[in-house]
Amino acid sequence: MNSPSAHFVPARRIGVYDPIHQINMWGENFKSNSNLNTSASLIVEEVKLDDQSEDASHGTVGPSDQYDQEATKPTDKAQRRLAQNREAARKSRLRKKAYVQQLETSRLKLIQIEQELERARQQGLYIGGGLDASHMGFSATVNSGVTTFEMEYGHWVEEQNRQIRDLRSSLNAHIGDTELQMLVNEGLSHYYQLFCIKATAAKADVFYVMSGMWKTSAERFFLWIGGLRPSELLKVLASHIGPLTEQQLIEFHSLRQSCMQAEDALTQGMDKLQAILAEIVAETYLPQMGTAVEKLEGLVCFVIEADHIREETLRQMERILTTRQAARGLLALGEYFQRLRALSSVWATRPREPA
Repeated sequence: MNSPSAHFVPARRIGVYDPIHQINMWGENFKSNSNLNTSASLIVEEVKLDDQSEDASHGTVGPSDQYDQEATKPTDKAQRRLAQNREAARKSRLRKKAYVQQLETSRLKLIQIEQELERARQQGLYIGGGLDASHMGFSATVNSGVTTFEMEYGHWVEEQNRQIRDLRSSLNAHIGDTELQMLVNEGLSHYYQLFCIKATAAKADVFYVMSGMWKTSAERFFLWIGGLRPSELLKVLASHIGPLTEQQLIEFHSLRQSCMQAEDALTQGMDKLQAILAEIVAETYLPQMGTAVEKLEGLVCFVIEADHIREETLRQMERILTTRQAARGLLALGEYFQRLRALSSVWATRPREPA
């Protein structure tokens, strides 16, 4: 079996950190023991409902024309399955439409809040204890990018909780793989959407995203560049996806090793950038803030690269596993984050000894 390091394609240069070169682009498929070449691109296959329904509705060719007609005539079961698939797709479109409308409403509310805050600032209002914001060490200007992200992330968590309920009930009901694949695709797309809004938020305030202030306290404890380590993600899933075949075990292990290598390279780049910034700020004369700010802009790339690894890990996981295993994996991942949020709530409300 090829070494895990072969799974990565050399990356473009990003700022000052050389170790990041090897992890910008992942190999599209992780190599197995077979001699098959890996594909040139990763595509999460969409469920082809019409094709599958058509395949299910045709029988084998026989010598009689009448037999051919009967064999190719759709069965009642296939028709019901097709109707269920269409109804599920219709409900999914309605949910997405409602979600977009909800985001638009939140955006309008945000604009209104920003206008009110701006008017208050211009009128010379003060913040807390009669001290002006400028004397408290922070700016009174509201970062609209951060505020928008907080609203979007709140909606994202609500939608994830709904998807978790759907996955749990569907797995318990033992529905068919076609319907289950639709839920898997929906769950994966939901995570990809989070990576997109995080990239936008990082450009608005990368320190905010990297600090994890948008997450609960227990989630921040496991934070790595704005999220969970991909290798830890796989560790969480391993005990919940059910028994794996020998080939799946090999590919799963290879995927985790590749994740760890990518994480190490990204961490080394962070350390190098931090050392350079420390030297700039530690100068005996006034720090060259322009140079420091220019270097700090590279942090945005770190956040995007870290989420790129997370996204590719999910894609590879879906490729390696069966539909039902992938559904169990997404359910386990969602429940893991739910438990972390619950732990944060318990910690925040725990009894405290009197001072």
